[in-house]
Amino acid sequence: MKKIINNVEDIVPEMISGLVRTNSDLLKEIEGTTAVVRNDKLFSEHKQVGIVSGGGSGHEPLHAGFVGDGMLSAAVAGEVFTSPTPDQIYEAICAVDQGLGVLLIVKNYSGDIMNFDMAKEMAEADDIKIATVVVDDDISVKNSEFTQGKRGVAGTALVEKIIGAAARLGESLDELVKLGKSVVDNTKTIGIALHAATVPAVGHPGFELKDDEIEYGIGIHNERGYSVEKIQPAKELAHELIEKIIKEFDDKSGKFAVLINGMGGTPLMEQYIFANNVLDELESKNIDVEFSKVGNLVTSLDMQGISLTIMKANDDWIDKLKEPVVTIGW
Repeated sequence: MKKIINNVEDIVPEMISGLVRTNSDLLKEIEGTTAVVRNDKLFSEHKQVGIVSGGGSGHEPLHAGFVGDGMLSAAVAGEVFTSPTPDQIYEAICAVDQGLGVLLIVKNYSGDIMNFDMAKEMAEADDIKIATVVVDDDISVKNSEFTQGKRGVAGTALVEKIIGAAARLGESLDELVKLGKSVVDNTKTIGIALHAATVPAVGHPGFELKDDEIEYGIGIHNERGYSVEKIQPAKELAHELIEKIIKEFDDKSGKFAVLINGMGGTPLMEQYIFANNVLDELESKNIDVEFSKVGNLVTSLDMQGISLTIMKANDDWIDKLKEPVVTIGW
């Protein structure tokens, strides 16, 4: 294993320290935690519902990279592929509560659900109005070793973008919950891997694929997918993922948003080739793509692979996806 690190046990605090020190105009670290909160002038001047997300580290720029004007108010980083603790989440909730309530955006993993729920109970005991939106956009498998139900993956970035835009416009906590659940219901993702991620504490890839193999349906924590097959041209990969995702939408009319997401070890060149094939395929199916984005938004350490997210969206959601934000990662 070759990693640019010091001690394995110091990875997360050192990463957060470096992130904050190089972006101190946008972020500050909550003392005694590995959580970050907005540090821009607008945060104290403009009151809104606080938006908090988080999860295990190794998926950067998710979530800390999306903290800023127009997206998250705070993000909490756990150890690599491990949920943050309830007390750290609680500190983040308290740091962003401006009296209008706090919304938690939680990916559907057992540890995240449990720890965010515990933090929610702690905040409720302090009379903080609080609610949760659970993201479960991965349609690859119904259950995995980490989840009860579908996993939360790259679609989380789109959910955070739309909810963040709505919160900035002054929507209430109840309105944001309703919006978030609707966005999640209309967001579908599948990922593929060419090579598994290497968790530093483990020191070797999470699973093995031969040089000519890929795996369909992997998760962002090295979870296995639904099929191992021979590597194919990008256009064939795009066809496979689109066929499975589009079947999930009963109504294929209207507008759609598309995210081509790198898993951490895939060059942007390959992501744009894949994006070109995705857009060609969707165009041939008369799917109206009004928003598209390419890049490493929800990664899995150094995994070589890519994921495709398709969202059925209305005009308002498209507008919110296109609104400018001030963050590190979007």
